[in-house]
Amino acid sequence: MSPGLIIALIYGFLAMVGGIIGYVQARSKPSLISGLVSGLLLLIGAVRASQGIASSLWLARIVALLLVVVFVVRLVKTRKFMPAGLMVITGVVTVIGLFAAVS
Repeated sequence: MSPGLIIALIYGFLAMVGGIIGYVQARSKPSLISGLVSGLLLLIGAVRASQGIASSLWLARIVALLLVVVFVVRLVKTRKFMPAGLMVITGVVTVIGLFAAVS
């Protein structure tokens, strides 16, 4: 498994954990749903891409890019590093890793 796919797995896991934390702390159902769905899509994309399914690599790339955009907007809006800043940095690393991965 390539480093980009491993990073995507980590990012997917972080998204899922973040959604759960958002729900526990603020009872935010949108955080829970979006975190679980985006994290699961990243995990599915990375695992299936490791099996040689090129379209799954694109799924992971698109989800990671969308998450970066969402968290950049949230970072600008709240000006709080946690969790938005962490997710932007991790997301950018993930996107770079995924685009460096061979499709």
